[in-house]
Amino acid sequence: MYRYQHDLVSKEALYIAGPECFYTYGYDALAAMRARAEALGFCVTLPNDDPLDLDNANLQKRADSIFANLEEVMLKTTAIVADLEAYRGAEPDSGTIFEIGMAYAKGAKCYGYTRDKRSFGSKNLNAHLCNGKVTDEFENCEMYQKLPFSPTIIGSTKIIEGDFDDCLKMIICDKEEEIKLQTKENLQERRAGKSIGIDVRKNKAPIVYLSGVERYQKNAKEIFEHKKQICRKYGLTAVTPTDLAEGVKEIITDQPYVWAANMFEHYQNHVRACDAIIADLNNYRGYEVNNDVGFECGMAFQLGKKMYGYMNHADPLVNRIPHLGEPYEFRDHTGSNVENFDYPVNLMFGCSMDILEGTFEEIIKKVASDLLEK
Repeated sequence: MYRYQHDLVSKEALYIAGPECFYTYGYDALAAMRARAEALGFCVTLPNDDPLDLDNANLQKRADSIFANLEEVMLKTTAIVADLEAYRGAEPDSGTIFEIGMAYAKGAKCYGYTRDKRSFGSKNLNAHLCNGKVTDEFENCEMYQKLPFSPTIIGSTKIIEGDFDDCLKMIICDKEEEIKLQTKENLQERRAGKSIGIDVRKNKAPIVYLSGVERYQKNAKEIFEHKKQICRKYGLTAVTPTDLAEGVKEIITDQPYVWAANMFEHYQNHVRACDAIIADLNNYRGYEVNNDVGFECGMAFQLGKKMYGYMNHADPLVNRIPHLGEPYEFRDHTGSNVENFDYPVNLMFGCSMDILEGTFEEIIKKVASDLLEK
């Protein structure tokens, strides 16, 4: 480490994101990561630095304390480094992806690291061949199977094949390039991703974005069209991941990364343009919320959107994931801690939105009642 490099990153407020907090001795690992980053000159921000209300008898209040602290920390964050290893399924931890969405929405630089950049078709145990093409348990489209991560991660995050330290080295290299090219202001403006979507003020009916996992299915447009009709029935204008965002062209390509980047531009502009997001928080490939949904929720929160989540069954998470019980800190079969905050999903979602239970039409009826009253 050279002095000029240390000076380059000294103003970089780095947020370390990942599921390590759930691991046995995970906080020791985070402390070690923090120490290595600070030794290189980074200023590190973590949500557990300040006193938290973890002795409150109300479990949800404990989670709210953690999330409120995260909000404060995120305001200072200029770059996020995220652990993108698979967690309780084939995708990364959904809470981590929520945090990436928050960081991206505020214009922070997003980095992620993984030791496994194989495609979903290779690493998803439920992937299989059907008529000579790779598909999965949801019959998602072939292009999606060629990606190592969901389009929102591909589009928002610089993904390093390696570990945390490799990510730090990449950030330093990028800072050097920024100085050489004298384009820091332009890069920050591009990362902020100014909206070119629909101007919601011109619409009488509230615009809701349906953040759902159906987006990759062969009949996705049909599924979402049916949901749009239900929304119209209750006075809402629905936009879906299959709709083209205003000002963003559709790119027809066989290159999965180009396709993912194009999809991401549509998704993020829908989130920026909507009045509210309605997110499917049901399990996806394990016990986690889908990564695209998680990212969009994090982004929506940081942008100040009204947020609603829905689930088929909203039992507390500690009742939904098999674990060894309180004497063993509610650890699951992998040794990871299961959150015990009386929320049905990761606290990032539980603390940021109303989570509703029921059929889609029942959910929309409740959302419309709330939005149209205001």
